[in-house]
Amino acid sequence: MNHLPLPGRIYVATVIVAGAAVLAFCLRYADFVHQPVLLAALVALASVTAAINLTLPFTASGSAMSVAYAVDFASLLLIGPHKAMVVAAISALSACRLNKKEQQPLHDTMFSMAAMVLTVQSAGLALGWLTEPGATTTLATIGRPLLGTAAVYSLVSTGLVATALALSSHKSIATTWRAGVISCAPGSFVGACTAAIASALVTRTGYWIAPLGFAPIYLTYRTYKVYRGRIEDEQRHVLQTSDLHLATIEALARAIDAKDQNTQTNIRRVQTYADRMAKALGLSQPEIQGIKTAALLHDIGKLAVPEHILSKPGPLTQEEFQKIRIHPEVGAEIIAAVPFPYPVAPIILSHHERWDGKGYPQGLKGEQIPLGARILTIVDYFDAITTERPYHKALPHGSAVGLLTHECGLALDPTLVRLFIELLPSLIAEGDAESEALDARNALTTEGPDTPAVGLPPGAPAPNAFENIALAHREIYALYEIAQSMGTSLGVADTMALISSKLMNIIPWSGSALFLMNGDGATLKCRFASGVDAPQLLNATVKLGEGLSGWVAKNRRTLVNADPSVTFEMLGLPAPQLQSAMVCPLYVNDTTFIGCLALYHVDQNRFTEDHRRLLERIAEQAGPVIHNSIVFEQTQEDSLTDPLTGLPNRRSMFVHLSRELARAERLKNQMALIVMDIDGFKTINDSYGHHVGDRALREVSLALQGALRPYDLCVRYAGDEFIIVLTDCSRETAEVKRRELQQRIGQIELEVRTGKRLHLAASAGASVFPHDGASYETLLAEADHRMYRDKARRYGRLAVPHAAGPEFMTDVQGPTPAPSPVPLALPQTV
Repeated sequence: MNHLPLPGRIYVATVIVAGAAVLAFCLRYADFVHQPVLLAALVALASVTAAINLTLPFTASGSAMSVAYAVDFASLLLIGPHKAMVVAAISALSACRLNKKEQQPLHDTMFSMAAMVLTVQSAGLALGWLTEPGATTTLATIGRPLLGTAAVYSLVSTGLVATALALSSHKSIATTWRAGVISCAPGSFVGACTAAIASALVTRTGYWIAPLGFAPIYLTYRTYKVYRGRIEDEQRHVLQTSDLHLATIEALARAIDAKDQNTQTNIRRVQTYADRMAKALGLSQPEIQGIKTAALLHDIGKLAVPEHILSKPGPLTQEEFQKIRIHPEVGAEIIAAVPFPYPVAPIILSHHERWDGKGYPQGLKGEQIPLGARILTIVDYFDAITTERPYHKALPHGSAVGLLTHECGLALDPTLVRLFIELLPSLIAEGDAESEALDARNALTTEGPDTPAVGLPPGAPAPNAFENIALAHREIYALYEIAQSMGTSLGVADTMALISSKLMNIIPWSGSALFLMNGDGATLKCRFASGVDAPQLLNATVKLGEGLSGWVAKNRRTLVNADPSVTFEMLGLPAPQLQSAMVCPLYVNDTTFIGCLALYHVDQNRFTEDHRRLLERIAEQAGPVIHNSIVFEQTQEDSLTDPLTGLPNRRSMFVHLSRELARAERLKNQMALIVMDIDGFKTINDSYGHHVGDRALREVSLALQGALRPYDLCVRYAGDEFIIVLTDCSRETAEVKRRELQQRIGQIELEVRTGKRLHLAASAGASVFPHDGASYETLLAEADHRMYRDKARRYGRLAVPHAAGPEFMTDVQGPTPAPSPVPLALPQTV
């Protein structure tokens, strides 16, 4: 009895003690000497018939009549209550210990015997009170005692058992008792009538007629068994048909659920959780079945919601959310046309209502919401937050319980939430076991290694039908996502990073790369690489026809499961970790080839023909987008680059200068500007032509770039003016660098004509942040001023004939006079 609650244990013990006391007290008045043969026959008959029960088809409540009950009632009429209680107790003992495949626990047996003793004695008192002494035995005189005794017998027996069941399961005693009376009352009255007829025959004709009296009962029992068997066969057929219909509906519901890109176990898990909660609340079987069916079909209305809304990874707009809100009404309307024998449509309609009345579609509040809908809301909410969805990551169970507790009294029924949390450990264990069983069943029905499914590598287990549906819709959505998001990025690297990340949803890869045709039309350069071995591939150049990408570029055909080591060996790179590659050509306008898109994997033969189809489909969209990204990058580079020298232009300089000034101010560092001007540059153009002047500018740009650090900036500002931005540079370092740059320019020698060479020279001035100014305007003005002071000083030295050196622009005739200094024009705005 340890498994029973304390009130249940106390009640069972009380009934056992009361029954024992009544039995001991009443045995003193029992006359076992009189009619011993009849008593022995009744005991034997009660023991034999203890397990024989007939289910009566009077109501849907499952009414039943026990043949042993008829014997007990006949004993009450024939030999009185004191000896009848012994017959009833032995009958209960036989039913519990002898006629069961699994014997009942000792306390159950003792309780059943005590209950029968109390029942028979109560019925005997009722029989004595209702029978008129000395009355003539007629139908009218025996009808009232018989019915009254049967009623007391039924009420006491069901009351004792119902109270024990209610206390053991925390249910209502009145509800349990009422159900027991409805179930047993028809059988009690039929048994009482049968017992009365048999008793009358025995009393009037003698004991010898008893076998003949029970013969019709036995024949009736056998006839009824045959009839009942036929009914049960018909009921079994109806049940099988119903199960078939429900299985069909379940298959369709799971197919709809697979469209939503969820695993097929999600909907079963919600159904299992809802079923367990409904049973824990003590709901009737039709109510439980209605909740289970509603859990299976609650999202059927999502057929009316566009898939891109259902799978949208970000927050919904107001218009999109309004579209989502229609699915409970659509689902209820669909299900309302199906004649379920239990309520389903109201649960589906209300499963998004909130306890505080802020839900939809009707805004119901509290207990206005159907109980089944409140149960479904809780289990669906828990499943939604603990599984991976496009719009959020799965939460651990602890965090999910915290959210459930937070929503108590807001979105969810507080009482039901507490019950769900109490049941949760067992629910999770049961759900995991069901998922494992489902996986095992799926493994038996999928194709073997010799017949791989399309889209899977050889040897991989084939997906079942629902997984195929999910894969198909995942492919559609991935293609939609790629097409939608391709226009959101402009650069080649950003575009490829987006495409490769979206590809992962439908094609497995360990590494990806983009090879684009160079301007020479004979080589390809890797402009993007991600994943395994990406650093080795990035910026690598392959010739047309060499390596995998070179072969695809030459033959314009997709390669599947090629060996990536061919490309790595051709490039002189270490052996790769990658074992298989799929390379697809990229086109613009279906004719112009621009490059190759390559996917790699660490497993051999990882890609399939289905993967080829998907990659070629995506390449059709990716080609024009990547081409536009190339054009954008080229345009951006042209807008920030001087086309003659390849140096950044003044627009690029001001962007860089603003950033470096802010950084120097934040870190309390110094920064230097050097302004340079080529001496006598106009004379070069006038004397030797602009093509010589352009060559001079290119040589100067090469000389300046070669003397700077990678993070310094050299800009062709305008004409023959250059500006150098030196990061983290003091005044002393800036002066040293200024003289070094002037010396490098002075070493430049140009052959302007046959036998005629020209040396270049430049004037320069430097300013340092923050000593010479805090803004780029001030720094440029100061550096420009110092540059003209340097130019004036250098031209003052031209009077010294032998002072010509690398600092001055000279030819064989001597120094060439430079034009008058003109102040450097500063822009008004950046």
